[in-house]
Amino acid sequence: MTDQELEKLLAEMESDRVERKASVSDRDKIRQAICAFANDLPNHKLPGVVFVGVDDDGSCANLPITDELLRTLADMRSDGNTLPFPAVTVQKRLLAGYEVAVIIVEPADAPPVRYNGRVWIRVGPRRATASAEEERR
Repeated sequence: MTDQELEKLLAEMESDRVERKASVSDRDKIRQAICAFANDLPNHKLPGVVFVGVDDDGSCANLPITDELLRTLADMRSDGNTLPFPAVTVQKRLLAGYEVAVIIVEPADAPPVRYNGRVWIRVGPRRATASAEEERR
């Protein structure tokens, strides 16, 4: 994704394609968001993006974007908790004048993707577990 595309998403409210996290303190919620974006229930056929180092209002959270942070985020893809492994890209980007970590999650070719045995989806700006019907879709 280009910086322009990412900045447009960053400026929007959280949605079924955008999640913001000020830090990595709640790693479970980041993993749930990755799982939900991979499941792409709204069928956008577009990647979902988790911005790390960004407050809920879209402002800079002043989180240092280090190699260690990027490795931690990248390891969430294949730590064995999310299956099948989602297609994820983790990058440090300069957006809106500040550095952020960006997790780009491609829709899965063969959903559902599960995190800790549960199927997570996006319902507008929030994460939720999928119903049996939503899993079938």
